[in-house]
Amino acid sequence: MCAPDTQPLWSLCFDACRCPHYTCTMFTVDAHLDLAYNALGFGRDLTRPLAELRHAEQGRVGDGRLTVTLPALREAGVGLVFGTLFVAPFDPRKPQERQVYRDAQEAHTLALRQLDYYHRLADEVEYVRLVGDAAGLEKIVASHQEEGERLLGVLPLMEGAEAIREPQEVEIWYERGVRVIGLAWDDTSYAAGAWRGGGGVTAKGYALMERMADLGLILDITHLSEQASLEALERYEGHIVATHSNARALVGSERHLSDTQIRTLAERGGVCGLVLYNRFLKRGYTRTDPRESVTLDDVVAHIDHICQLLGNANHVGIGSDFDGGFGAEHIPTGLDSVLDLPQIGVALTGRGYTPEDVRRIMGENWLDLLRRAL
Repeated sequence: MCAPDTQPLWSLCFDACRCPHYTCTMFTVDAHLDLAYNALGFGRDLTRPLAELRHAEQGRVGDGRLTVTLPALREAGVGLVFGTLFVAPFDPRKPQERQVYRDAQEAHTLALRQLDYYHRLADEVEYVRLVGDAAGLEKIVASHQEEGERLLGVLPLMEGAEAIREPQEVEIWYERGVRVIGLAWDDTSYAAGAWRGGGGVTAKGYALMERMADLGLILDITHLSEQASLEALERYEGHIVATHSNARALVGSERHLSDTQIRTLAERGGVCGLVLYNRFLKRGYTRTDPRESVTLDDVVAHIDHICQLLGNANHVGIGSDFDGGFGAEHIPTGLDSVLDLPQIGVALTGRGYTPEDVRRIMGENWLDLLRRAL
């Protein structure tokens, strides 16, 4: 035990100075990790311990210092992750990019391979489970409340829908376990992305959303242009989230959510997951800036902006994107890997957030939404 049984559960999560394992009792959800992309694109065996895999990768360049492995997630108290199917459109200016497509058929093939990877994990790794319904979710949560092995749930998320060649194919992806779909990462045939600006949801996109709603799929508005996201928020009949988006009021880019988008998402009962990438946390940050220029205070600032805007802590969570093309070199000082995710809770407590609010932000908001949606 980390502390006497009489100590409140939440306090175990923050008493860092007394117990090196103070992180172990808070159920944490990370709503955006590119696990399959990293495993297949970079040949990473994510079942190995973090320190061991980091040692094996010494001297490696390009994708940054490793921040995520499955054992590290478990050690940090993470019980559930949204595991992405992420493939990027081919860009001749970026020949080093992995898992890229030139047409919808290539996107389809690559995304299927990534989904197969998650199925293999669930088949081969004793503690990994794919989550596709409420009963499966509750088994994961219960394993963190009982003695014995804690399970790690993976909820498949399609980041950019170009892998769905035609809207009617979404049923195939649902049957294979996908539960969250974002219409675009960059511009797709379904909607305009935020990188280029302008444009909304296409006729094909509305057809896809109609079929998604019939199946009970969750729509992710991350990466959509503001116009497309507001159209989706108005028209989509199912549950809506932003798995990895920050506050545009603090970092001025359409890639992030405006206050209007945040309010509308909250009105729809959605949750916004915070990205832990320095460039998305601090205005003007570039990859040549010292890492120390971004801290946990910047993380808390985005969370606090959303909470103050809405008047509660019920619509914000974590969507770290820790393995999404940047490494430990470009995450806030105070964080070195997923092992340090609980430090966000420590920082929130230092800013006066209640234990209940911290639990909500670190995982319970996502659990509440999934219980409704699944």
